[in-house]
Amino acid sequence: MKVLILGPKARYEAYMPEFVAQLPFETAYCSLDQSPQQAARENADAQILFTDPIVDVTGELMDLMPGLKLIQSEGVAYNRIDLEAARARNIFVCNNKGCNAASVAEHTVMLMLMALRHGITGHNALRAGRQREMKEAVMASNSPELGLSTVGLVGLGDIGTATARLLAPFGCKMYYYTAHRRPPQVEEELNVEYLPLEELVSQCDIVSLHCAVTPETTHMVDKALLDKFKPGAILVNTSRGLLVDSLAVRQALIDGRLGAIAMDVFEPEPTPADHPLVDLPPEVADRAIYSPHLGGNTGGSFHRAHTNMWTSAQLVLEGKRPNFIVNGL
Repeated sequence: MKVLILGPKARYEAYMPEFVAQLPFETAYCSLDQSPQQAARENADAQILFTDPIVDVTGELMDLMPGLKLIQSEGVAYNRIDLEAARARNIFVCNNKGCNAASVAEHTVMLMLMALRHGITGHNALRAGRQREMKEAVMASNSPELGLSTVGLVGLGDIGTATARLLAPFGCKMYYYTAHRRPPQVEEELNVEYLPLEELVSQCDIVSLHCAVTPETTHMVDKALLDKFKPGAILVNTSRGLLVDSLAVRQALIDGRLGAIAMDVFEPEPTPADHPLVDLPPEVADRAIYSPHLGGNTGGSFHRAHTNMWTSAQLVLEGKRPNFIVNGL
């Protein structure tokens, strides 16, 4: 059975589980700077497609591999895969649910702390010989502690739940919003309280996004919602860039409605230097914290993901249903 892999060969070889060597798989690779369409034409007999979450997998691409049985995202996201087209062709689409929850939650808390505790501006001040000035400014600023902050989690899936667990020892007051409220026992276990979205953003010092991209959540953080944010709040996004209206967030930062942003994800990616959330006016640039979509990039996350991917491939090889089907088959 042939597996076409839209992703770097070195990464797949580094994380390939030992059991794969015992299975009758033939692999073909297409790096991210090559054409997926050309790779599909050259590997028309592929029955399994492994794909990086940033690659568009269309119905037209699927038709180039008529024997395709499984499309497996290398990550948790699958919004670049045409789910309806795959379902119409009886192709399973699967993700790696939960594989990166621990690592993204860690990264989220790191970004919160960096924004609150002047992680980058303090570093730069010391390197520039301005330690005393920076220290005096912070002491006079009533700088908050994470434990005394109110945190709102928008989304309470695997990553939102893991983030709530990491935040609990800090002593934060935590609220959450999801389209479907969690049972009381879950709220009690995680020490979180439910609030409607607009009420949550109006009460929280930190708003952290942890939801998937859907038609309903695309640009959910727009001007109308930002106008309801608590003045000076910090917006953290370790989920997907499409959740925010970048121009509206930029303006809210300039206007002071947002005290800071801490972003691991952008739309588009790779992110150009002139992106509206990156190319900021000098007077607000210090209130932005960035990381280049590193939240889920840990060895543990990739080991869990690749073990699940090849397990699903083995299940398909054996005529069984793969893990974490997301297109309703």
